[in-house]
This record gives sequence, structure tokens and C-alpha cells, in this order.
Amino acid sequence: VQLVESGGGLVQAGGSLRLSCAASGRILSSYGMGWFRQAPGKEREFVAAINWRGDRSYYADSVKGRFSISRDSSESVIYLQMDSLKSEDTAIYYCALDRTHSINWYNLYQSQEGYDYWGQGTQVTVSS
Repeated sequence: VQLVESGGGLVQAGGSLRLSCAASGRILSSYGMGWFRQAPGKEREFVAAINWRGDRSYYADSVKGRFSISRDSSESVIYLQMDSLKSEDTAIYYCALDRTHSINWYNLYQSQEGYDYWGQGTQVTVSS
């Protein structure tokens, strides 16, 4: 399984970016995918997650109301629409995929433990 993120870049505060994550390989079963981010000098943190059917989504409090996660099941792609960006959103954004946690993913989606595969990350820089 490979995950490839795209869409990062430099944007002014208040602007928008849309990240994409394409999953390829033998994805026989999964309960969900998620986005995490890591700012310089900080630990990786949960941003948003979506279940495989795409009918349930979850967000960190810090991005709720500004970010939106969605999934194109036909293409095994997830998106993260980021609006009203702030300087504190500056980070490397990582896409992640669950393969082994079964229904327990719903208890783990906010934790890195809930995912088995990770992308290489895409840099998002928000200038103030």
C-alpha cells in the first residue's frame, strides 16, 4: 500500500488549500483514513479522519469549522479542504490508512496507533 499526498504549499493567512491523498496497492479492507500534522518542534497531532464508507468524519477541535475531510471511494482518494488558514496551521501534513484495526478503528482514529500506513507528507506554510 502506498499513500501519496499532494496540494501543499505557501498561502497567506485567511486563505485556502486543498490536500489530496491517493491510496494504491492491495487495499482489501480498511475502516478509515486520516490526516495528521506535525509542526516544527512539536509532536504529530490528529487533524481529521473519515471512515471508509465516507459517511462519518471527525475533526480536531482546532480545525473544526475550518477544515473538511471527504473521500472519493471510486478513486481511493481522500481530500482535506482547509479554509480560513492560520499561521498555527503551518506543518507537514500526513495522510494515514488503517488496515488492521477493524471496528476498533472508531476508538483509535485520533491516535497514530489507529493507522498502519503513512504517506511522506506535504508541507503547508501559512504566512501571517
